Amino acid sequence: MCGIIGIVGQHEVAGRLVDGLKRMEYRGYDSAGVCTVHDGQLVRRRAQGKLVNLVEELSGNPAPGLTGIAHTRWATHGAPTEHNAHPHATGRVALVHNGIIENFKELRDELRADGHTFESETDTEVVVHLVSREVEAGKSPEDAVAAVLPRLRGAFALAITFRDHPELLIGARLGSPLVVGYGPQDDKGGEMYLGSDALALAPLTQHIAYLEEGDWVTITQDGATIRDASGKVVQRDIQSSGASAVAIEKGNYRHFMQKEIFEQPTVVAQTLRSYLRPGEQRVALPQIDFDISAIDRITIVACGTSYYAGMVAKYWFEQFARVPVDIDFASEFRYRDPILTPGGLALFISQSGETADTLAALKHCKANGQVIASVVNVPTSSMARESDLLLPTHAGPEIGVASTKAFTCQLAVLAALAAHFAVKKGLMDREEEAEVVKHLLEAPASLNAALDHDDEIADMAHLIAPARDVLYLGRGADFPLALEGALKLKEISYIHAEGYASGEMKHGPIALIDDAVPVIVLAPSGPLFEKTVSNMQEVQARGGKVVLISDADGIAQAGEGCMAVIEMPKVHPLIAPLVYAVPVQLLAYHVAVAKGTDVDQPRNLAKSVTVE
Repeated sequence: MCGIIGIVGQHEVAGRLVDGLKRMEYRGYDSAGVCTVHDGQLVRRRAQGKLVNLVEELSGNPAPGLTGIAHTRWATHGAPTEHNAHPHATGRVALVHNGIIENFKELRDELRADGHTFESETDTEVVVHLVSREVEAGKSPEDAVAAVLPRLRGAFALAITFRDHPELLIGARLGSPLVVGYGPQDDKGGEMYLGSDALALAPLTQHIAYLEEGDWVTITQDGATIRDASGKVVQRDIQSSGASAVAIEKGNYRHFMQKEIFEQPTVVAQTLRSYLRPGEQRVALPQIDFDISAIDRITIVACGTSYYAGMVAKYWFEQFARVPVDIDFASEFRYRDPILTPGGLALFISQSGETADTLAALKHCKANGQVIASVVNVPTSSMARESDLLLPTHAGPEIGVASTKAFTCQLAVLAALAAHFAVKKGLMDREEEAEVVKHLLEAPASLNAALDHDDEIADMAHLIAPARDVLYLGRGADFPLALEGALKLKEISYIHAEGYASGEMKHGPIALIDDAVPVIVLAPSGPLFEKTVSNMQEVQARGGKVVLISDADGIAQAGEGCMAVIEMPKVHPLIAPLVYAVPVQLLAYHVAVAKGTDVDQPRNLAKSVTVE
């Protein structure tokens, strides 16, 4: 979701601001803009649509200046138009904003009554008018921001620049991440940065400090002064970001999503190396400062694809460790007033570690005595820093908005965690643990074998592309994969798709079946195969066109009469969810390509959703 970058220094900034925005394109956005301070003026350039439009605008109307801010916007309040694009500005102040100002209507009414005129439909514009009003009343930039921040209700990361103070930027955060970047310094001064994440600042600096909740910061060429919510000057650790400054490229792949699908054998292997000891045939987690054997309930909270990873984990925790598991969408969790027993484990799953709903749920659990564990792909993220147990995936940057490799790496971590729970609770002996490790170590090779069927999946994509509706069916731990397959198809091809537990078809959804509705059936041979095939045959008996995804044994038994089959390697049920993620990802990808949609940046979607 929305990206922020700000620079104050000794060299022209517009080009570097745009480069920073390009590094955040993966977040998803629908407009972009920059504002610099030059010759006593705020120079603002904005454009609807992709960054190429902003680049074109800047080529005809440059934005000179040594200080500036820039933004990619994902529309919340107001349509994705140029007049709603950030930065928003008055004559004296310009700012960019990630998040939502929940009380913007009452603030806007107050400002209108005070004579202020608004040019956009956004919630953000009230903030720039509030700060500007304080400046016009004679306050310094710091005092103006200090007066305004307590009046804002909601979530925000802000970067603010001032016409009359070209050497200055102010940033603030509450509920949305913001980092301070420390550039090189010499006897003439130096350069400093603000950014939504370390990746945006990677070509500029590796030295960053994460602002904590309620912090705000004043930066000049010479350094940063950070204050907490009370206004007290505080120190935040400067650390190495570890983010690569090398531009992330697609290589020989057509899209980032395709590249990331094919990276899965490598990144799953990298992830498993952190959680398994192959020589000893043991599961080995990071240092844990609480007694796992005493955990008698797990609450899993996540959104989107991460939620489906959590659904698979629920099967594993209950099967291996015999620990009851609740699972909730993060956006719903707090509002049902969940019962949280002190000492329970709250497990949060997020690719970015910054998802607003999930982070809010984490804080709720922490306040209610839960032990906090997080599975995240960004080990310096807000969720990671708030956790008692950090379980990083090692997927690397995921640029495609539709998650692929992050999902399978999450599954790898969760499988190892479930096995570790079982060992600590005395429910998995050494022989059984060794068997689990053996199967997990087989996952990368099995993922490679699944990818070998890319060409045949591409060839059959034309069978699905004309459909208006598609159903996915699965049982047991493959049911969440049916949900994930349907989500992927919806996300990038814009075809309406739904996933169902296959046994639920007869309880209503079977009414949808006809020869225009393809049905994708996930049915690896194993304990649940016969029941799944029985449900599939109910679909076929009503004229449904079935695509069966199974192994050679399953296809030999049930492939006859199917519209198409996709053969997967024969794998142990433990790793089937990782392996069967590949064909549903590839199918969605090739259908989207066949339809000509924007695979990496599908309409209306954002990568890291930092608003509720």
